[in-house]
Parts: sequence; C-alpha cells; structure tokens
Amino acid sequence: MIIYKSEILSYPDENISCDVGLLFLMAGIELLRFYFGMKGNLIENERYVVASLALTGTTVLLSVYFLAWQSYVLRADIIINAVLLVAYGLGGVMAFITVTSFTRSEFRSQ
Repeated sequence: MIIYKSEILSYPDENISCDVGLLFLMAGIELLRFYFGMKGNLIENERYVVASLALTGTTVLLSVYFLAWQSYVLRADIIINAVLLVAYGLGGVMAFITVTSFTRSEFRSQ
C-alpha cells in the first residue's frame, strides 16, 4: 500500500521514510512475537508467551498508527488494519488463556 500511495499520491519524502521505517520495525517485532509465542508454547514456558503478549501490544500501537495517523489512509488500509487488530485481539486472548493454563499447571504440580 505504501508503494501504491507513494506512486499515485503526492507523499512527502520525510513522511514516507518514517512510514517505511515503522513498517520495517513492525515486521521485525512481528518476527520476534511469533518466535517467542511459538517457543513459549512448545516448551510450555509462560515467560516467552508473556513476552509475545507484550510485543503484541507494541504491534497493536503500530497498527493503530497505520490505521489513523499516517499521511494517507485509504479504505484498503482501514480494512487491512481492522482485520489485523481483530487477529491481535484474538491472539491476545488466547495468549492470556495459555499463560493462565501454564501457571495453573505449575501451581498444581507443586
């Protein structure tokens, strides 16, 4: 979408560099979030899942930036980010349930 908007619309240079930088930052945080979530589930360790949950909060903030505060917000941006926020919400709820399950099983084993 950023490439499309930079070609079609008059996108200011400083704003496009900020948006592209934030997009790459979001991609890096997403990789860490997936890694911590997957590792936490595989070894059943709540620390990794909590780290993934914290990174989910960061990516939610970046998604809200792309939804509301970037230079040009198109209808496709709204649809993509709305779907993304719903997925983050469902993933956050599932991560919270996973953490409580791991914590409860550790508490019972002691």
